[in-house]
Amino acid sequence: MLALVAGSLVYCVLTVVASVRYKRVRAPELRDRPPISVLKPLSGADEGLEENLASFFAQEYPSFEILFAVRHSSDPAIAVVERLRTRYPAVAASLIVTGEPPCPNAKVYSLDRMLARARHDLIVMADSDVRVTPGMLAAIAAEFQDETLGLATCPYRAVPGRSFWSTLEAVGLNTEFIGGVLVARMLDGMKFALGPAIAARRSALAGIGGFDALKDYLADDFVMGKLAAERGYGVILSSYAIEHRIGTQRFAANFRHRLRWNRGTRRSRPWGYAGQVFTNPLPLALALWVDKPEWWPAAAAAVAFRAAAGWAAAQYVLRDPLTRRLWWLTPLQDLASFLVWIAGFFGNTVLWRGRRYYLHADGRFETIER
Repeated sequence: MLALVAGSLVYCVLTVVASVRYKRVRAPELRDRPPISVLKPLSGADEGLEENLASFFAQEYPSFEILFAVRHSSDPAIAVVERLRTRYPAVAASLIVTGEPPCPNAKVYSLDRMLARARHDLIVMADSDVRVTPGMLAAIAAEFQDETLGLATCPYRAVPGRSFWSTLEAVGLNTEFIGGVLVARMLDGMKFALGPAIAARRSALAGIGGFDALKDYLADDFVMGKLAAERGYGVILSSYAIEHRIGTQRFAANFRHRLRWNRGTRRSRPWGYAGQVFTNPLPLALALWVDKPEWWPAAAAAVAFRAAAGWAAAQYVLRDPLTRRLWWLTPLQDLASFLVWIAGFFGNTVLWRGRRYYLHADGRFETIER
């Protein structure tokens, strides 16, 4: 246990170093403004949807289009899109009704349908719960002035809804999850992508086999970045951080959501998932202190090192007001994260938007027929 605590302290130091290295990177000055196609898969009128989508309509960028996709013509998200098209008549926006997907990953199918209709070569894919500032597309275009760049994935600052459990998860995403991303970037380079917002050249998407190569995977974002790196395309963690509006979830829904993410991660990168034991020093230090009270200095060191790592990720990198205000929730969040991480080692099924899926060992998944 002492060895695990020591390892977690080293990980905290790596988080601080990785945060500093990430912040040293500056996006180049924007010279060219290529047209951009924004792809937005939708499913239902989620909390804050209209404000999220409006932030893309309000981009201060000369040439872009937005494509939306829903499964059915009865989807309530359509009314939201129509209101925004009326409010922003100068923005080229179109809507596609895809029908039921012929593959397990409905989001990937929607992206594929939208890509076929998209007019431009620089593609931005963003989930419905993403909110951005008016300079988002300009920041992405500046980074893609590097001709070797094939894919960029945006870090995100989680913003919860009104529930305690969503708030707890947001604190974890902003102090723990982003730290893991930064450490992975520093040690092994960007060989993955983060789902909420990804930008890519059309040629890079074609080079990895298109969305057809992703349609059977639960963690399609991770696989997209992995395949792009393997094919020799440049992959970066963008300098632009988005807001990830995770909404309001009660305990049961939040636990299922976390468990799905953990089970998917375990199959996408099993060794990395096992290594997440070092990302939660506080539960490890607590166990050590309970068993060996005289070793309290190790537990105290874990508190100090975790605070430094959390500050580096949430404040230095993300400028997160939530964690600045509710920093005292971090120990409880770390304990909850640790327990869900353990639960992620067990079980082969996940629940996603009301449907149950079976997860295979290689990260592929399939619908469980009712």
